[in-house]
Amino acid sequence: MNKIHRKVEYALISLRHMKQKQPGQLTTVKEICRSYGCSFDATSRVLQMMVQKGLLKSEQGAQGGYLIQKDLSRVSLLDLIEYVVGPISVVKCLDTGKGDCDMESSCNVVAPLAFLNDQLIQFYKGINIDAMLSVPDRKCVVVDGTFGGALNAKI
Repeated sequence: MNKIHRKVEYALISLRHMKQKQPGQLTTVKEICRSYGCSFDATSRVLQMMVQKGLLKSEQGAQGGYLIQKDLSRVSLLDLIEYVVGPISVVKCLDTGKGDCDMESSCNVVAPLAFLNDQLIQFYKGINIDAMLSVPDRKCVVVDGTFGGALNAKI
């Protein structure tokens, strides 16, 4: 139900790749896409969004590429999500606030869903990108028919 958007995945893949390089060493979109099988166009757009938000620096030219500009320990998962996909909302009426819902006048779950939305925002705000990207690699395994077992399974 609550899946991370593909753009956020590409942002995390790119940041982790850049974080593992020597300071000052540039990273190209082509390098990231070749290493991880990401879509070139989507990855390029995500990196440009992160440049616009000041998270990355872009250097133009034949030897150009991207560098991490911000201290990732000061960037939350919420920040990253908002940089690349916009504000978080679990339902459309909380996203726009423009009355886009046909049930708005009779809905009895606006307050509970707003509560859930606020809880998710606080949760994502509490996740530090630097710490998240520093977690050791592990394989994604299926346990009991779900991928959620990767945290608990012995590999």
